[in-house]
Amino acid sequence: MLNIIYYPVSGIMWLWHWVFDHVTPNTPNGNGIAWALSVVFLVFTLRAILYKPFVKQIQTTKKMQEIQPQMQAIRKKYGKDQVKMAEEMQKLQREHGFNPLLGCLPMFMQIPVFIGLFHVLRSFNRTGGQMGMRMETMTVAQNASTPNYFFSADQVQNFLESRFFGVPLASWVTMPSAPAAQWEAFTQHGAPAFTRVGIVAVVVPIMIIASLMTYLNARAAVQRQSAAAMESQQTRIMNMLSQYVFPLGILVSGPFFPVAILLYWVSNNVWTYGQQHLVFGRMAREEEAQKAAKDEKNKANAPKPGARPDRTKRDVAESAAGEPAQEEASSPESAEPRAADSPTAPPASVSGAAKGKAAGSRKNRQAVRKKKR
Repeated sequence: MLNIIYYPVSGIMWLWHWVFDHVTPNTPNGNGIAWALSVVFLVFTLRAILYKPFVKQIQTTKKMQEIQPQMQAIRKKYGKDQVKMAEEMQKLQREHGFNPLLGCLPMFMQIPVFIGLFHVLRSFNRTGGQMGMRMETMTVAQNASTPNYFFSADQVQNFLESRFFGVPLASWVTMPSAPAAQWEAFTQHGAPAFTRVGIVAVVVPIMIIASLMTYLNARAAVQRQSAAAMESQQTRIMNMLSQYVFPLGILVSGPFFPVAILLYWVSNNVWTYGQQHLVFGRMAREEEAQKAAKDEKNKANAPKPGARPDRTKRDVAESAAGEPAQEEASSPESAEPRAADSPTAPPASVSGAAKGKAAGSRKNRQAVRKKKR
């Protein structure tokens, strides 16, 4: 039913194994390195394909953090009206070009690959009922002579006989011991023997590295969150899960997974760590460049030292309205109207003529000022 996943995964892994099989020694340990590198580069191939969706995910997360205060305000305002709150949330997301699905796309696309790789690895050994393999159970001889998707029967036998630090890549800590068929399948045709202690010695360091890298990736993501985003209870819960629960889950579930799956986790987390720093560093440089360009623009528009700043029409109107009162108090003509208060004041008609003359002179002075400007 899921062959649409299993065949592409096995095909990419087959291609990388073909490449590394030509450069590694034809020995059990050399073949083990070739198979391990094929798993690692299967992960790198997938992550390279998902690079652009990953960048979109980072941008989506950043936009979500920027609009978090507005989302909180909408929740507070329409807390009792779920329909209206959903409409306002969608409107806000459309205004800012925010698409929640883009943030989940890289994670969702990795799930089928993990399932496919898990199934293909388990299908190299179909001698017992296992999770992630075909339902039929085969004998050791039948298993060694049956192809596994893109891999021929000879490649299946080569995989079973190869060793990675002395243990099979498809072995796991809790697998049944000899004389169980699942154990015996790895020791046919003179293949090197291995022990459960050897499996533990290989699995435990890989588990610790995978768990540590998961924690470091989560912490790096949390450190780049804004203060507004950290105030959200949902964000705090997700941060706690990603920093502590998920790494602990790898340590607890590690003994139940094959060595190759643990290599998948390590290589995936190593790629994520490097890609995060690359993408976040580039985004930080772009933000600094935009800020510098904005500062330069503001600096270019600012008045030069000693230069008179541009005055708006409103400023000109306000200053023009305030000047007549000052001029009236200080000009010589303003003394003529006050002369009416003296005992020898001229008649009212003369005083009115003087006022008209003073008003005309003020208008002339204002016109001359406007021309000079």
